[in-house]
Amino acid sequence: MTMLVAKVYGKEDLRVEEAPKPTKAVGQEVTIRVKAVGICGSDNHIYHGANPFATLPRIMGHEYVGEVSDLGELVTGLAIGDHVVVEPITYCGKCYACRQGMPNVCTELKVNGVHVDGGMQEYAKISSQQAHKIASDIPWTTAVLAEPYTISGNASMRGKVELGKTVLIQGAGTVGQLLLRMCKAKGATVMITDVLDSRLEFARKNGADEVVNVTKEDLLERLNTWTNGEKANVVIDAACTPKTFAACLDYASVAGVIVPLGMTEEPSAIPQKPIMQKQLTICGTRLQGYQFEPVIKGIESGLLVDDGIVTQEIPIREIQSAFDLINNDPDQVRKVVLTFD
Repeated sequence: MTMLVAKVYGKEDLRVEEAPKPTKAVGQEVTIRVKAVGICGSDNHIYHGANPFATLPRIMGHEYVGEVSDLGELVTGLAIGDHVVVEPITYCGKCYACRQGMPNVCTELKVNGVHVDGGMQEYAKISSQQAHKIASDIPWTTAVLAEPYTISGNASMRGKVELGKTVLIQGAGTVGQLLLRMCKAKGATVMITDVLDSRLEFARKNGADEVVNVTKEDLLERLNTWTNGEKANVVIDAACTPKTFAACLDYASVAGVIVPLGMTEEPSAIPQKPIMQKQLTICGTRLQGYQFEPVIKGIESGLLVDDGIVTQEIPIREIQSAFDLINNDPDQVRKVVLTFD
């Protein structure tokens, strides 16, 4: 028996082909029939040969959901037909990072779709630990947002976003919009920036308290006016450039927290004085740790929704057109979701 898979063999060498279906699940294994896969920026980096963590050839996709089709004999708490969201990481549970509650930076971390094959296949076999049940009345194209929401959940947790705090998010792309929703759900007031009015208009509908087009307005001036000179308690850099990261030090309040999301190796000019003078905290964030259950509850309750995040649904057989759209018309895309019959 065969199934359809989408596999990257090299730079911009993406093929849809037949492959053997997974063997029968045993032990703690679960096989899911994949229903939807979101395309992430990191998938596009793999497609372009620019993701330093990925090994090729690779079936991409770490944002995926599906229906349980097979269970190992030791699996409990799941049944055939259950709808599940896949947590796309595995970890040892024993190293220093895991002991600190940070399995997302485990020394033996493996990410589905990066280090091992991911969700761009009709059937995927995973560990039962990675399968999180979600209510069956949640549309697949909404459920697939659980994984990207966990990224914003981890970033906002690292930034200690909570009721009463002011948050500045630089960048109103897909990640910035999900961060906006997460920070609002946690009770913060949020200013978000971008260079495109269309993204800022969506952010305003998305619940932003303030929006700033940095090509038209002075951000520091707007920020000071908004906060009565205090500046932002939490600054999250979702624009991910050396310049925007360096500017975070100016935008953060005394005792503030800065959360950069970028992975560029290009250095930024960061002076020591403001870090010392304001007693700033700069927090890295990678993937997520223990965020799936609260995010799924947020989706099921209607607190974390789709409402325009998913802009295109494209069948898996037309995956090349999805990547062409992302690369040729990025302003038309917030989230492309690949679907399976």
